[in-house]
Amino acid sequence: MYNDPYNDTYRVQRFSFLPLAVKNILIINVLFYLADITLALRGIDLSRWLGLHYFTATDFYPWQFVTYMFMHGNFSHLFFNMFALWMFGYALENYWGWKRFVAYYFITGIGAGLIQMAVVAFDIHSLSLAYPPQAVAQYVDRIVTIGASGAVFGILLAFGMCFPNVPIFLYFFIPIKAKWFVIIYGAIELFAGIGGTADGVAHFAHLGGMIFGFFLIRYWRKHGSRIR
Repeated sequence: MYNDPYNDTYRVQRFSFLPLAVKNILIINVLFYLADITLALRGIDLSRWLGLHYFTATDFYPWQFVTYMFMHGNFSHLFFNMFALWMFGYALENYWGWKRFVAYYFITGIGAGLIQMAVVAFDIHSLSLAYPPQAVAQYVDRIVTIGASGAVFGILLAFGMCFPNVPIFLYFFIPIKAKWFVIIYGAIELFAGIGGTADGVAHFAHLGGMIFGFFLIRYWRKHGSRIR
């Protein structure tokens, strides 16, 4: 038995490079991607039901705050998210245990969706000052957010906070401490979001995952956690 920094005590059974939660999240994401491709061949857009729409949109449903995390636009989107999830997530799950890891993953993912929706609300307000309501409503119905990136950025933030001095090798040979890697990546996302780059990437959702992760870890460190 040992005490972790969050005042919980639990037994480490064994170290795994593919622990339970990470493995199942990977599998679920792949299954959702395959289902999306299969249904698209039948003319069914799964993102319409499972992607995160703005809350006033015709296709918004509350469950989308969870399901949007399992939808991806293409194979590269899926691959890089899942690779980052495994790369940083397996160490965290071994450190925290699967229950806390799963709780953290979904809290940061949902938090990322909330931040993204708040940013969209600001954009919609700005558009409503210049365009008629019908045009704004049509724009709102076209907005959809998909991908595990918000939760993955939360995992990245947690890795930097829990293992700040572990080296991460950029391009396989340039070492940088995890804490600096996280800070630099967060700054890049902030500037990209503020700059309003039209790259189709929800930069503020990424920041939202990191923000919710930061405060959740701070809360756990101060008050402990009942998740064992």
